[in-house]
Amino acid sequence: MADVNRGNRPLSPHLQIYRPQLTSVTSILTRITGNALLLGALLTVWWFLAAATGPEYFAVVDGIMTSILGNLIMLGSLWALWYHTLAGVRHLIWDNAMMLEIETAEKLGWAVIIGSVVLTILTVIVI
Repeated sequence: MADVNRGNRPLSPHLQIYRPQLTSVTSILTRITGNALLLGALLTVWWFLAAATGPEYFAVVDGIMTSILGNLIMLGSLWALWYHTLAGVRHLIWDNAMMLEIETAEKLGWAVIIGSVVLTILTVIVI
């Protein structure tokens, strides 16, 4: 039969109790960047469709894409692409049961964060 004292039991500790760890933050950030990449992809498809539609509509969409907001969204998408790629490589390493020790996992987390920023800057400089 069901437990009648269900309301008197303590709740499982959650974000109020546990200190966020780098591995959990990077895991959450991987999910966020994966979804953010969708926004950048949709904007790029919109830009291509506008180019195929006609010069007037393309001028409007191109004005939005080359505005400060459009440039920030594309820069964020570029960073998200590098971050998501490096995080995927990290998970491939973990899938092979390598570098799973806490200290090494933290180093990999920092490598993903710093590497994504560095690669984004290098990509912006080269392009």
